[in-house]
Amino acid sequence: MDEQRAADSADRLARYLVHLAGALGDARRAQPMADYCAGLLLPCERKSVEPIAAVTAPGATSAKHQSLMHFVSQSPWADEAVLTKVREHALPAIERHGPIEAWIIDETSFPKCGSHSVGVSHQYCGHLGKQANCQVAVSLSIANHHASLPVAWQLYLPKQWAEDSALREKVGIPADISFTTKPKIALRQIEWALKSGVARGVVLGDVVYGTDLSLRRYLTANDLAYSLAIQARTLVAKAGGDGEPLSAAELAKSLPKRGWRTIGWRDGTNARLASRFQRVRVRAAGEGTGDDEPAEWLMIEWPKGEKEPTKFWLSTLSEDCTFEHIIDITMMRWRIERDYHDLKQEVGLDHFEGRSWRGFHHHATMCIAAYAFLISERSAFPPSGENSSFLLAQPAFSKSFKPRGSPAQT
Repeated sequence: MDEQRAADSADRLARYLVHLAGALGDARRAQPMADYCAGLLLPCERKSVEPIAAVTAPGATSAKHQSLMHFVSQSPWADEAVLTKVREHALPAIERHGPIEAWIIDETSFPKCGSHSVGVSHQYCGHLGKQANCQVAVSLSIANHHASLPVAWQLYLPKQWAEDSALREKVGIPADISFTTKPKIALRQIEWALKSGVARGVVLGDVVYGTDLSLRRYLTANDLAYSLAIQARTLVAKAGGDGEPLSAAELAKSLPKRGWRTIGWRDGTNARLASRFQRVRVRAAGEGTGDDEPAEWLMIEWPKGEKEPTKFWLSTLSEDCTFEHIIDITMMRWRIERDYHDLKQEVGLDHFEGRSWRGFHHHATMCIAAYAFLISERSAFPPSGENSSFLLAQPAFSKSFKPRGSPAQT
């Protein structure tokens, strides 16, 4: 990045920080917020409070550390209000390349060695691919083919934390937070997005969310189309038929061999990603369902050379949607994996070392704010190359960078 581009980015960041400061509720929080957000954008090895203090105030690190620690762990500003400002800033940059097409619900995990950080439990850790000691957070992202952005974020609170008053008090869990399953957290995030007027998209999610019948029914009742992964054993019945319900896997194996089609959905690193698919109209069956269940698409992936089908989805996209379009939208779920990767690798989402509920969420909000700025910068200066458009273009701020015209100076 040349000097003029770096200067332009610095000016845009300063204006962005002023925009965010309006959601903090107290002008004294503006400068710590600017320093924290700038620290997340700087090339520090760690993006926790102490190294951020060292890089943003090398001559007064101790005082800066206290200021930043108070801002992120104790200051009672509202995460939702700041995330709304973040969305207001980033959405025009994202929609410059097309309307929002998807709402992606998912979770990400943070392995932990100790047991004192809020929500830590021995549970499935997607980061490690096994049961492990970790925290898990549920998020909702909005996306199109150009970019995606988390707009809602909440820590999953295991039962032992939700029901232990001493633990709750120690880490400051709000009184209105109780044990809630991950699909229910996602449902509440979707409720919030609808009430907030967030631009709608097709709801995408993995089997944790796709197998939750109440979530699927809520989406249908609120006119939100979905394409959600389900388990192979999920029971379905062919729409318009009198046959007994079958598992999705059994139904897939009964379909005619000539019906399998090879469909590609996006360019990968070395070649276009493609696989074999088939779809059929079905109705959900099994416990809790009835004859009045609406018809929807069951989509199946069965890669060439595999002995069994590998993935299954239920989708309420319309009957006249082309198969290629449905696969294209369904496979957009990869974008949330890119979100999580860049949030952790570029702006230190997994570097927070505090233990409190407020600190966990404040740090995540600041990381999403920094990430949104990078998205808008990438939109202004897209990288060259067909595939590089999927990569994050981080401004090359030096360690001496300070946002000119920071909120405390305007």
